[in-house]
Amino acid sequence: MSSSPLLSDDGVSRVRRKKDFSHMDRLDGRAVNILQGLELHTAVFSPEEQRAIVAAVLDLQDRGRRGHLRERTYSEPRKWMRGKGRATIQFGCCYNYAVDRDGNPPGIVRDSAVDPLPPLLAAMVRRLVLWRVLPRACVPDSCIVNIYDVDDCIPPHVDSHDFLRPFCTASFLADCDILFGRTLKVLGPGEFGGAGSTSINLPAGSVLVLNGNGADVAKHCVPAVPAKRISITFRKMDAGKVPFGFTPHAMLQNLSAAAPPVVRPGTASTGAAEGKSPGGVPFSLSTDEFPSLGGSSPAMRPATVTTPLYRPHNTEAADQQSQSAAARAATPKQQQAATPQNKNHAAPVTAGQSAGGVPFGLSTDEFPALGALPASGRRPGRR
Repeated sequence: MSSSPLLSDDGVSRVRRKKDFSHMDRLDGRAVNILQGLELHTAVFSPEEQRAIVAAVLDLQDRGRRGHLRERTYSEPRKWMRGKGRATIQFGCCYNYAVDRDGNPPGIVRDSAVDPLPPLLAAMVRRLVLWRVLPRACVPDSCIVNIYDVDDCIPPHVDSHDFLRPFCTASFLADCDILFGRTLKVLGPGEFGGAGSTSINLPAGSVLVLNGNGADVAKHCVPAVPAKRISITFRKMDAGKVPFGFTPHAMLQNLSAAAPPVVRPGTASTGAAEGKSPGGVPFSLSTDEFPSLGGSSPAMRPATVTTPLYRPHNTEAADQQSQSAAARAATPKQQQAATPQNKNHAAPVTAGQSAGGVPFGLSTDEFPALGALPASGRRPGRR
């Protein structure tokens, strides 16, 4: 297994997993486990990796505020009341969660470009697949980064079916509770609840996988957070919704294995057959590599990172100076072998030009969440 230049392949033994979540509720007259299909993987990212990922996200936010990302990549609505103002960054596709100014209905806007996955986020996807947090049959090709300040939230919703199942969300900076329930509703600014609701704590550095009933029967939400938090939700687009001209990140193109197509869940399930996800996709998890939460594991190997996990965007000049010195020290034969693409390191994200240099703002005042269905849970019409 070859290492990613951004995230080490060492450290899998520290991961703990829990997939026996259970919370029963009545659906069509029968008892159903509304949390079936959820999996929580903790310690997927080391403290050092978490710091690098947070630094990368904050740098991307700064670039978005300065208009250095493509028009609809970055959004930060005005904070006018508690629970309003969560900033978002979309990569891979532009998801339109309400009819926009151009008349596009809710869903992935196929002719609207956003920035591609930055290398560090693509390296995160690679780890999730190679470490069997996500199945090879459903490699994410897009993501939404949510940046919460104190009191920001995400109202109750079911994620759009423009994206396949399973999908996942990684947590950073602070632990957070996520609430699940069939009848979740808004109780007040940043406050949600309902009969039969239940919460799951998401530690920093963890990844929650949503599939089956946990993704499609239960709504989920994040009440007003008590501390600054970042989440990164990775999802695979439906093949019929992929933006025109879209190309997956090169780091991810060879990860998908030959497997049956991912089945979009349409009805509630009381459980999954052993060795398969609720959608019917082979989903193998080794208990040797992934001990259960609280279980024992082989001796942990510290993660070995030989290159910086993340370099801020303003280090380009230093990189060029370092490379120039190396070129002067090289032999004539080495200089002849050099190619033009080796002259500069890749920037963390391919910068696009926004119209007029101003980032387009999408208000979340009236709409629940990027990539989400309304709180009613109804699926938007297909185009």
